[in-house]
Amino acid sequence: METPIHGQCDPRFELVKMAFEKNFREHDDLGASVAITLDGKFVVDLWGGHLDEERIEPWQEDTLVNVWSSTKTMAAMSLLLLADRGEVDLHAPAAKYWPEFAQNGKKAVEVRHFLSHTAGLSGMDKKVEGDALYDWEWMTTALAKQEPWWKPGTQSGYHALTQGHLIGEIVRRATGQTIGNFFRQEIAEPTGADFHIGADEALDKRIGNLVPPKSGPSPNPKSIAGRTFANPGVDATEPRNRAWRAAEIPAANGQGNARSIVRAQTAMANGGEAFGITIMSEEGTKRIFEKQSEGVDLVLGLPLTFGMGYGLNNPAAPISPNANTCFWGGYGGSSVIVDQDARLCFSYVMNKMESGLLGDPRGFGLAAAMYMSMAG
Repeated sequence: METPIHGQCDPRFELVKMAFEKNFREHDDLGASVAITLDGKFVVDLWGGHLDEERIEPWQEDTLVNVWSSTKTMAAMSLLLLADRGEVDLHAPAAKYWPEFAQNGKKAVEVRHFLSHTAGLSGMDKKVEGDALYDWEWMTTALAKQEPWWKPGTQSGYHALTQGHLIGEIVRRATGQTIGNFFRQEIAEPTGADFHIGADEALDKRIGNLVPPKSGPSPNPKSIAGRTFANPGVDATEPRNRAWRAAEIPAANGQGNARSIVRAQTAMANGGEAFGITIMSEEGTKRIFEKQSEGVDLVLGLPLTFGMGYGLNNPAAPISPNANTCFWGGYGGSSVIVDQDARLCFSYVMNKMESGLLGDPRGFGLAAAMYMSMAG
């Protein structure tokens, strides 16, 4: 039986709608949404499927789910906004804003190293137990005391859960606000993005549960990758907990959907403007493409190029025919693409997780259909 698809799709992007339908038919998608803006205007805003494996409760227009590491694009955008305003120098030592961070050989670690996963703090030495992950002061105090696992700035090692606390503490020290509040006031509310880092209990009625993948990463426990995923260790069912939703974990616990991600990120693809307002300067959005690292990531084991806060298009893993394109994805399949050359912003969000950390055939197929549509 065909899964009903709801929403709007410009006829030029009919291939995207077809690919979205195919995901339910051939890739066993459960519930999902896909959205695209071109030149700052929505050309695709679709949703369909169900919130439960019994396929009884439908995915609604305003359904939210935990998007895991797609949240990192919101944390990065928040810090880039402060840099654009001159309130944070990305090339300054992090200790300029966060003096305690200078402990254990980290005096020279720069703010930009947080954005590019090169700070050497991809996991934690101090065991994260109980509700410690939800305790901002506990997490940032432990990170400030920790010695880097490799020489900062030399190569990337994906900071799966720690990146958000590192970026968020710079935001807090610079503004006096938590990153969740700063993002909400300066980006989400102005753009109308229904995206939340720290979700109020009133949102629970709209938040769908994720269906965990059949398997996850299982690296050597003694490797940097193994140590990263072991501590903090998070089960795929964690987002069902109210404590997880309420906390601010800016690397992983954003609640949103494809439309809300695109509403927030469109300014990054569109010269800093979105939906009639200016979020930051065009120059500020271009800082994404200041290359910070290139090579096989110590944690993900993939050839990656990082700019300021986003992965960059590269020949080893092309995501776009256009050079000035950046991306990121979330555990289980959510994805974000910002293409400044084509002025495109794309997102796919779903509730049935696959095992990948940076996307899977469902999102890749939608992105390919988008670019085929652009090529006519």
